[in-house]
Amino acid sequence: MIGRSAVSRPQANGALSLNASSKEEGMTLTNFTPHTGARRLVVKNLRKAPRADPEDYFNRVWGQLDSALSAIFTGEKVPYSNEELYRGVENLCRQDKAPVLFQKLLEKCKHNITVRVKEPLVAGTRSKRNDDLLRAMTIRSIFFYLDRSYLLHSPSQPSLEEMGISQFRSHIFADPALKSRTLEGACDLVEYDRLDSEHSVDNSLFQKAIQMFHDLGVYTKDFEPKFLECTQTFLFNWRQQELSVKSLADYIEACRLLFGREIARCDLYRLDESTRKDLVTNLEEILVAQAQASLVEVKAVSELLDRGEMKPLEQLFSLLERKGLAEKLRPAFEAYINTQGSSIVFDEAQEDKMVIRLLEFKRKLDTIWRIAFQKHEGLGHSLREAFESFINKAKKSNMTWGTDNPKPGEMIAKYVDMILRGGAKAIPATLAHSGGAVHDVDNDDMDDAGGDEDAEISRQLDQVLDMFRFVHGKAVFEAFYKKDLARRLLMGRSASSDAEKSMLTRLKSECGAGFTHNLEQMFKDIELAREEITSYKIILEEHHKLPSVDLNVNVLSASAWPTYPDVAVEVPPDISRAIMNFEQHYKVKHTGRKLTWKHALAHCQLKASFPKGNKEIVVSSFQAIVMLLFNGRPSNNAMPYAEIQAATNLTAAELKRTLQSLACARYRVLTKSPKGKEVDDTDTFTVNLNFSDPKYRIKINAIQLKETKEENKETHERVAADRHYETQAAIVRIMKSRKTITHPDLVAEVIKATKSRGVLDPVDIKKNIEKLIEKDYMEREENNTYTYLA
Repeated sequence: MIGRSAVSRPQANGALSLNASSKEEGMTLTNFTPHTGARRLVVKNLRKAPRADPEDYFNRVWGQLDSALSAIFTGEKVPYSNEELYRGVENLCRQDKAPVLFQKLLEKCKHNITVRVKEPLVAGTRSKRNDDLLRAMTIRSIFFYLDRSYLLHSPSQPSLEEMGISQFRSHIFADPALKSRTLEGACDLVEYDRLDSEHSVDNSLFQKAIQMFHDLGVYTKDFEPKFLECTQTFLFNWRQQELSVKSLADYIEACRLLFGREIARCDLYRLDESTRKDLVTNLEEILVAQAQASLVEVKAVSELLDRGEMKPLEQLFSLLERKGLAEKLRPAFEAYINTQGSSIVFDEAQEDKMVIRLLEFKRKLDTIWRIAFQKHEGLGHSLREAFESFINKAKKSNMTWGTDNPKPGEMIAKYVDMILRGGAKAIPATLAHSGGAVHDVDNDDMDDAGGDEDAEISRQLDQVLDMFRFVHGKAVFEAFYKKDLARRLLMGRSASSDAEKSMLTRLKSECGAGFTHNLEQMFKDIELAREEITSYKIILEEHHKLPSVDLNVNVLSASAWPTYPDVAVEVPPDISRAIMNFEQHYKVKHTGRKLTWKHALAHCQLKASFPKGNKEIVVSSFQAIVMLLFNGRPSNNAMPYAEIQAATNLTAAELKRTLQSLACARYRVLTKSPKGKEVDDTDTFTVNLNFSDPKYRIKINAIQLKETKEENKETHERVAADRHYETQAAIVRIMKSRKTITHPDLVAEVIKATKSRGVLDPVDIKKNIEKLIEKDYMEREENNTYTYLA
């Protein structure tokens, strides 16, 4: 059994000796160690190497290390192998020379940094580019070459990495000139990248610089403030340049791209979260907050809104919302709506398309608010307030016959009349939900088609009612809607009774039962009239007194229906007898009632025989009276205008309008001589023997459905007069309750009392006050006050 051997530490000359002990000490005898005792290991022919001087060995090894370090510092080839150098360091450490070796290494590194690194850098500060200087400073990695294990376990000595960082910080970065140039070099790398400069940017170099700042512990204290300062300068100059040469849309897009690049750079180079946060703050402050005057400039924003460009508008809103400045868009948004809306309302050339254009405008604004402005509450209020403002503007013009009635009320009523008369096929393609009118007469599934049509009409009525809510003065709408409803009911021209009742329900819900009371009475009158004429015909059948004319009469309540003028006309004898018989029957059944016949509202169905075929013609009562004059008259015997006027007893204006519709319009059942579009007193008329049309039933009474200029003027003037009466009534009620009141207070009270019918002009209020003073309802006292006279 061989005894324990001991291996000695390496000698100075590297020789190895082995000694065997003479006996085992403390060995316990067991079955596994039967042969124990003194044993000796003898190494024969072992030469004893001469022991070298430790100091000489240290100097020799350090000379090798010194040469190697010098070569590493200068970037030259190391003259010794790494293994040989490592063994030398290991031997010195085993001989307890580590502290001395570390001190020499520290001095060597210090000398290298101060002489070989710092001095050339300082000398090159005036000539070298900052990024070249930064590249030279990355040689700090040399301090990581020699790694001695005992430093890692020595609490009093720094590690090799810590020593290198400490040396670099104290001798290089502590120099004011080098520190400044180092920070500027890092910022210049970012500047080159931002400006897309011709200088090639080394991404790895900037990443190493960021890591170096972290290692030196100067990132937060020195680099971050410098980086943010350079960023602020760049952003300020960039903003000035971009705003001076680009439109608002282009500037917004450029801001979006710049935001993305700056944030991506933070992620790419792993900049601290604090840097990223401060960078975003600077971007928002300089590019958005400080540029808000340009971002919300009325003209520039109006151009975007006018073009309806969703992407730039959405980006603009998002930019402003970053700083909570979305509310700043309200003035520009309101100004655009007021300008565009007013141009539509007061455009006399396109008066007939006013409501269609307003609905398209409203749809466009709703889309912008919903998509681009992300349903921002404040901008939603601006939309409604601005729309309400321009739609209630009034000025005396030819459109309203010199009155100050708001025109939109009239045009909304006429648009509703067009929808309720024509149905879905009357809806403009730009407003239809499906992109066009829902009308297919060839569709076999008529139930589905009807359902689609009713839904389309309902959607259109909802859109109109949404705009109708903005109208303050409902009197104009009420007057024209009642007249149009009367025409539809009397002529039987409603496309859908369900749509009529649906609109009435909407108006009742919106304006109250008082607003729709007369309208509901009109529907009731039609129902009662239908029952009345049915019972009358039953009685005639029972008595076998059927007239030659199939008469239908609508008995209307004068208080609920519009006022119609009495037009003198000579009614044909057959029709006159039928009218008299019904009147006698009605007076017997309803004692004390008086019937006033409105022949201008009547329409007739005539059966006519032409050489080219028989036709059934639907005409107005005046047209029928004129056409019946040609019965029994030779076809070549022309009837002069004067004779027709004498036979019909119609006024010149009404007769010319009637003859023009029969002889100069689309369906020319009469021939006028001489030819022309206007009717003169010298013209003569004959039956058009060449008249033909593919349809058997022809409607020529469209003249009754069209409103004349005189009727339009009369309606506006009546509304204006009613407005004055309403104003005077409000003044009297206020004076009666207050007895004495000043002029400003009275004006304010009157405006408040009549607000539901529209805002009054103080000038008109003053005129009505003067009228009441003249009528002795009140008198003017001193100090601009009024007193009520009982």
